[in-house]
Amino acid sequence: MKNQDQTRFLFGISLTDRPKWQQFLICSSGFFFGYLVNGVCEEYVYNRLQFSYGWYFTFIQGFVYLILIRLQGFTMKQMVNPWNTYVKLSGVLMGSHGLTKGSLAYLNYPAQIMFKSTKVLPVMIMGAFVPGLRRKYPLHEYISALLLVVGLILFTLADAQTSPNFSIIGVIMISGALIMDAFLGNFQEAIFTMNPETTQMEMLFCSTVVGIPFLLVPMVLTGELFTAWNSCSQHLYVYGVLVFEAMATFIGQVSVLSLIAIFGAATTAMITTARKAVTLLLSYMIFTKPLTEQHGSGLLLISMGIILKMLPDSKPAPRVQRSNGNARQPVASTKEVGNVEDEEEKNPLV
Repeated sequence: MKNQDQTRFLFGISLTDRPKWQQFLICSSGFFFGYLVNGVCEEYVYNRLQFSYGWYFTFIQGFVYLILIRLQGFTMKQMVNPWNTYVKLSGVLMGSHGLTKGSLAYLNYPAQIMFKSTKVLPVMIMGAFVPGLRRKYPLHEYISALLLVVGLILFTLADAQTSPNFSIIGVIMISGALIMDAFLGNFQEAIFTMNPETTQMEMLFCSTVVGIPFLLVPMVLTGELFTAWNSCSQHLYVYGVLVFEAMATFIGQVSVLSLIAIFGAATTAMITTARKAVTLLLSYMIFTKPLTEQHGSGLLLISMGIILKMLPDSKPAPRVQRSNGNARQPVASTKEVGNVEDEEEKNPLV
């Protein structure tokens, strides 16, 4: 693909000149580190300190992002996309962050991250219809996504029996964040694909700048802006935790954008699923929560789904061999199919 030819860096580390497995390892390591720290911090702030101000915390995180991006040397002169490209993107991004963080007031953290783990299925479905992508996935990848969904259901039911913070309001909020995430990943991949000169810093910077004003509306309407300000003013150390969390999440976020640019939205969604499973186990071990057999069954199905996703697709190789073997007619037919697929990828992004 075109975006694979673009020179890409991750915090000064060149990714372009490295083999695929090294690119994957570097980006995944940064992602796992950033979001594992993020998960521990969120569990501490929301469940231990009982501070459930999702919109306000996302608002603070946005300003930390802007400072870190500026320290990375990015300026608006380096932008290659128009601002209107990021209006829809940032609105969805901030809405997803706010709903995700706000749902922690109604769901305990392991239940929330397991719910978000099903993101891969809507990402795959939506990617098949996004102009400029037209992703086609083999059957075993859809089966792996379904295993994740079933594992989520088992875990959610078990979590409702053992945790007091499970409610329908939290399920609605996290479901809305799930739909937004599905659109977000595919739209980000489409931007990288249609304009390979787009950098991770540009996308994160523009999404944050345009998205911060979106957060003011719900904070003012719900009164969370003033309530959160008063609560955090009485416990100033919370800001230290939020800044530390935002710095770690910044590393994870830039790594995610690198994964999307190089490997695509669906593969990135599977990686985020693996991270959430690890975060879940750490949450139970660190904060000593009870695990039941139903929890274990859900985690087992999720592991099966991840392993199935890692299986290589063996279909393309036999097709090449058959086209070289027999008569000329099959060769012509495969070329026609290839031309159709090329035309689909060249469709403009609307």
